[in-house]
Amino acid sequence: MKPYTVANTDTTDESRCCTPITDVPLTDAEATQLADALALLAHPIRLRLLALLARHGGHVCVCDLEASLPVKQPTVSHHLRLLRDGGLIERERRGQWVYYAVRREVLATVKRLIDQFFAHLDG
Repeated sequence: MKPYTVANTDTTDESRCCTPITDVPLTDAEATQLADALALLAHPIRLRLLALLARHGGHVCVCDLEASLPVKQPTVSHHLRLLRDGGLIERERRGQWVYYAVRREVLATVKRLIDQFFAHLDG
């Protein structure tokens, strides 16, 4: 049986195998914001809803969104709520109907974070 040994816990610079990485491309807040946005976008129905809303350019009635997707109304409403809670879209009630629109400034921020992240990966 081999004797139990304690790992070297010396943290002086001489004990390190290499130079520590200090140039982190994202702050903790930016990483969290980007991860939240990517998680929100990581569903085909939500991507299609965003594409429909962005292509239209204005407010779109929920009935038109439901007619454009291969899922039932409760599923569309669920994904619209997630997008709204995530700040990517806004809604406006007009009588009995609800109209949705993309919040372009928020999408621009998400795009900027994604672009910056991949730019840092390229070196």
